[in-house]
Amino acid sequence: MNILLLSCYELGHQPLNLAWPLAVLRTAGYAPSAVDLAVQSFPETAASKAEFAGISVPMHTALRLGVQASERIRRANPEAHICFYGLYAWLNREYLLGQGIADSVLAGEVENALLELVRSLDGNPGEQNGGQPTRAPAPLLARLQYPLPARGTLPGLCEYARLEENGTAFLAGYTESSRGCLHTCRHCPVVPVYQGRFFAVPLDTVLADIQQQVAAGARHITFGDPDFLNGRTHALRISRALHADFPQVTFDFTTKVEHILKHAAILPELRSLGAAFLVSAFESTSDKVLARLDKGHTLVDMERALQILAAAGLPVQPTWLPFTPWTSLAHYLDMLTWIREHRLIPNVAAVQYSVRLLVPPESALLDAPDTAKWLGDLDPENFSYHWQHPDPRMDALQARLASWVEGASIDPYANFQTVERLAYQAAGARPPSWRRGEYLSPAPPRLTEDWFC
Repeated sequence: MNILLLSCYELGHQPLNLAWPLAVLRTAGYAPSAVDLAVQSFPETAASKAEFAGISVPMHTALRLGVQASERIRRANPEAHICFYGLYAWLNREYLLGQGIADSVLAGEVENALLELVRSLDGNPGEQNGGQPTRAPAPLLARLQYPLPARGTLPGLCEYARLEENGTAFLAGYTESSRGCLHTCRHCPVVPVYQGRFFAVPLDTVLADIQQQVAAGARHITFGDPDFLNGRTHALRISRALHADFPQVTFDFTTKVEHILKHAAILPELRSLGAAFLVSAFESTSDKVLARLDKGHTLVDMERALQILAAAGLPVQPTWLPFTPWTSLAHYLDMLTWIREHRLIPNVAAVQYSVRLLVPPESALLDAPDTAKWLGDLDPENFSYHWQHPDPRMDALQARLASWVEGASIDPYANFQTVERLAYQAAGARPPSWRRGEYLSPAPPRLTEDWFC
């Protein structure tokens, strides 16, 4: 059976959402081809011959690109079975299936289900579905036997984001020590699929995956778990083993503010084991907005987290959600002041100042009692509900920043001053006067591709 797997975008990482399905399908005797459209051209010949095409869409940007890929496959090969898999596939399944963009949709722990679907279409069904594939089964939350990801035929690490530290760039790899998340932040796309569950990837599998990436030149590893500290003991074991095997390799991870507070005691050890920085979703400096998002932390908690991280010598890259229906222009200005006063300007990527709340189908935000006051109609083609800010200045500011950020400077201080000027201009006020030297702080290590949805 001719099988084609496509990744559209995974934040500048070599796509693990290709490597794991490749491993499962190859173990079962299939010979799929895989293409990462983020760094490779669309495979016209392979698409024209594919009997099964699997398109990985773990994020909103990937889904938009995935729809374009599906249209090209349909034109080249109308008989191909197209399966979308990943978080955003499930959230948008009605549109994808209803418009004929996808023939099936999978989400959750999908690798075995992909294999069963291929077997069914190949006339060799397994016991799971008896030869009758379901177009959109419920998210699959059974624990898997995770194989070693098959990376050998994927583009090399030199095609992807690097770690920049002290003016030097290093090849970076990517892996996951767990999938899903214990937490239920209302705006997060993980929540409708995993519903507060997470699954640990076995230590040996994670280490073997790191080993093959180090052998390919990686000097840094990103742990892409939604929250690395969901399993504190598991995270420590992996970090210790990584450092024991590869003491020259650094790593980064993502965790919630509340985990920084709860697990403060282990952060100095993680730093000593090679943690170069962590990412944490601060989201807002408004307690009102944080409560609406059910973030589980407050502004005071964020300030305490910064103190804990400073004591551990562990830099943070905070991510923000500055445009929501509940964020006023005054809140936005407060956020800028807070970032500047806490000397976080070099820690915040320019794109973070422009991020606007996405409300996809199935979002937990849809259950809020006042939804009708702010939510508009579903825009299925753009995979999100419309919403309009009650203050038109906020929508205008967000649009202006979104346009500006595409050509933003590499200088974070210049970027911050531009954002500050535009925000205060929207408020009809003069921005505060300050000198760069007052707020200078060392540039933290960073990946050359910034996080966004």
